[in-house]
Amino acid sequence: MILRGVAQAFAMDDATWRRHANPWSGWSRAATGLPLIALAVWSRVWLGWAALIPCVLVALWLWLNPRLFPAPRRFDGWMARGVLGERILVSFPDAIPKAHRRMARLLALAGLPGALVFAAGLWTLRLDWVVLGGALAALPKFWFIDRMGWLLADWRAAGRSEWEAP
Repeated sequence: MILRGVAQAFAMDDATWRRHANPWSGWSRAATGLPLIALAVWSRVWLGWAALIPCVLVALWLWLNPRLFPAPRRFDGWMARGVLGERILVSFPDAIPKAHRRMARLLALAGLPGALVFAAGLWTLRLDWVVLGGALAALPKFWFIDRMGWLLADWRAAGRSEWEAP
């Protein structure tokens, strides 16, 4: 599963997931991820190969972000519920109802065309494609976060804890 691979690459243990559930973490990452990636890649126009430096800095930001903020006192906000639902999806994929797994895959695929337009815009230096692609990639991601909040609610309604294996 792609999400599990991403979580492993980002070394997302329980403590990191708790910290990432802080709304400051989730929202700052959502608000800055694509714009910073676009700016870092676009900087090749001005910096040439030195643009690798901003690219590495953006990768560092994306890795560091879930670790920068303390775990929230409460996990009932929209972003926190979405992050915890994603953690369940990644950690216990075989225990997830089929409908949730199917929708997670569908939403991941729904973001792919936007990601391709975004990448093509960065390749060809077309700002309109970058903006359109970023929006088309981000919208399914926000729907995914909402769906993960629903997964969390179903998980808890079944008497399960998001921190323990079923």
